[in-house]
Amino acid sequence: RLMIVAAALPLLLEHGDRVTSRQIAEAAGIAEGTIFRVFADKDEIIVAVVESALDPEPLEAALESIPAGLGFEASLEAAVEIMQQRVIDIWQVMSSVSTKFHEKTRRPMVDSDALVRLFQAHRAEITVEPINAARLLRALTMSTTHPMLAGEPMSPAELVHLFLHGIGGKVQPC
Repeated sequence: RLMIVAAALPLLLEHGDRVTSRQIAEAAGIAEGTIFRVFADKDEIIVAVVESALDPEPLEAALESIPAGLGFEASLEAAVEIMQQRVIDIWQVMSSVSTKFHEKTRRPMVDSDALVRLFQAHRAEITVEPINAARLLRALTMSTTHPMLAGEPMSPAELVHLFLHGIGGKVQPC
């Protein structure tokens, strides 16, 4: 099952939901009939690929792998870089399939425990609860990265600076 889903992902990105079961079978190195012993039809394969792309575990693992000794801003920059890539990856998958697959795979966004722990480790440096900080950083990252919402994504350093210091500054007299 995982091998078929992994083989189908790049094809889905290239051909969208017009990808054929024959193409998937060839990419997986299996007979086309083998696919249908695992999946009822092509739509079920596409749903499995989208579900795999939406799985939060790879995000959590990547965030957990940020070295503890980086320091607060560097840790946030590493987290933003990971989250920005996830936003782009998910957008690419979701934009390659028709909306009927969006409905079949819709799920509520869940908090990132790994991101909350990152903020908990730096509790003395923030003024809000770690869970709220994590939610705000994810929202800011998504809104400044998503190709349909932002022209050019902000760099992780720019985004972290905005997150930590806001947009205000000293106003110069005219």
